[in-house]
Amino acid sequence: MDTTVTAGSEENVWDGGNRPLGASYGKLMMWFFLVSDALSFSGFLCAYGFSRFKFIETWPIADEVFTHVPFFHGNYPMIYVAFMTFILIMSSVTMVLAVDAGHKMKQNAVIWYLFATIIGGAIFVGSQAWEWATFIKGDYGALETKGGRILQFVNAETGERAALADFTTALPEERVKHLASEGVWYESEGYKTSFSLNEVLEGFKANPNILIRTETINEDGEKTLLNREQSLGRLSDAVRVVEGANLIRNEYGSRLFADFFFFITGFHGFHVFSGVVINVIIFFNVILGTYEKRGHYEMVEKVGLYWHFVDLVWVFVFTFFYLV
Repeated sequence: MDTTVTAGSEENVWDGGNRPLGASYGKLMMWFFLVSDALSFSGFLCAYGFSRFKFIETWPIADEVFTHVPFFHGNYPMIYVAFMTFILIMSSVTMVLAVDAGHKMKQNAVIWYLFATIIGGAIFVGSQAWEWATFIKGDYGALETKGGRILQFVNAETGERAALADFTTALPEERVKHLASEGVWYESEGYKTSFSLNEVLEGFKANPNILIRTETINEDGEKTLLNREQSLGRLSDAVRVVEGANLIRNEYGSRLFADFFFFITGFHGFHVFSGVVINVIIFFNVILGTYEKRGHYEMVEKVGLYWHFVDLVWVFVFTFFYLV
């Protein structure tokens, strides 16, 4: 029996027509965009991985950097980041349910599932903004040497990090404050650290229980802790006080870590924020019955593809920055 399938027959899955595999133009364009965006994120993460392993001995330990939880004081490594990840993944679940409800033409169900997706995305973006603010502000403070190395402080009795405020000695240093009332010679004062270098040095010398911890990671996977004599010797290399992190200095360790953190998580955060805005627009269109009149909810499905992509990218960002 001749089973040859002729061109143009309904049994032929791919006939080279205008809608291969039954995908609409909008879906194909969304897939093209996602593939190109995936290549961008891949390049960024590869650059991060290369830099990390090149400077692995001085790279910050994530468990010692991301330890904060809103409204709670203490050391809770990775707890809040795990919460953010859970919220984003659950928003992907509600988006799946919204798409499925759209296929069944259930308008009310689409509305509620899209609303849940928007709330989840908003919580994630807000949490990321809070995490940025905490990262920028810092928690303990450190010193930077002439060579750009970071010196952190540890309480020898407890073995825990010591904040500058715990041991710094206040000195009667004269500080000129620039005010707008000074007329044409007014100059903006700019950012000043909470403590001067001399105040930190004097406080360290007056507290024998405080030791210095360098950013170099030893064989046990921990930062190298110096004894008291070695600590006093390293103080001579210090040139400035560092609090928090920015694109120039980083109290947690390598400057590259902060650069990559701001760029990659910011780039991903922009994607999530854009997805929330688009979901809000689609949400109101669903309420107005726009897609009911069209007879399909394909727009919800296309936005769902974008949202799932954003969630998938976060899994890789979460793994690279926080787990590995």
